[in-house]
Amino acid sequence: MSYTLPELPYAYDALEPFIDARTMEIHHTKHHQAYVNNLNAAIKDYPQLEKLGTEQLIRNLDVIPEAIRTVVRNHGGGHANHSFFWPILKKGVTPAGPVIEAITAAFGSFESFRERFSGAAGKVFGSGWAWLVVADGKLEIVSTPNQDNPVSEGRRPVLGLDVWEHAYYLLYQNRRPDYIAAFFNVINWERVNAHYAAAIG
Repeated sequence: MSYTLPELPYAYDALEPFIDARTMEIHHTKHHQAYVNNLNAAIKDYPQLEKLGTEQLIRNLDVIPEAIRTVVRNHGGGHANHSFFWPILKKGVTPAGPVIEAITAAFGSFESFRERFSGAAGKVFGSGWAWLVVADGKLEIVSTPNQDNPVSEGRRPVLGLDVWEHAYYLLYQNRRPDYIAAFFNVINWERVNAHYAAAIG
């Protein structure tokens, strides 16, 4: 098995009341684990792929054998996205640092960024993600369907929000906007700053 489920850097109830413990446990141990299992099953006959990191797998999907390309896109993407997502969640971190300065410069204000990011997350049809990315040295807000990741399009993720229903339905049911609003209470801006620094080199 080349890929394994990463441990969360906090307890399942650490994000309450914004994200409930039961959702976190199911999301992590069932949904993320399924992506890992399916990815491992897909590449077991391709030893050259087992040596690659998840981001390397999804960065250039054209080189993945056609027989498993869709599975790698979906489940490799799911593993990459969730491995990125868990560490950017943390309560009580004040928005600060170079990424906030860059956000203000790019979008006019933090509130403007929040509105635009929330809008992008709210408009994802069905399942997908909203992202803050660095592209050509500049910050952009994008969304992707299903488990697609911006690295497949040459962009570097800085912040991401899972808007699949499994990420919020137990607590918020069909109220995705409430979940999106709650997300801003659990962003680990220290981690986001680290992603931003890595993305701009």
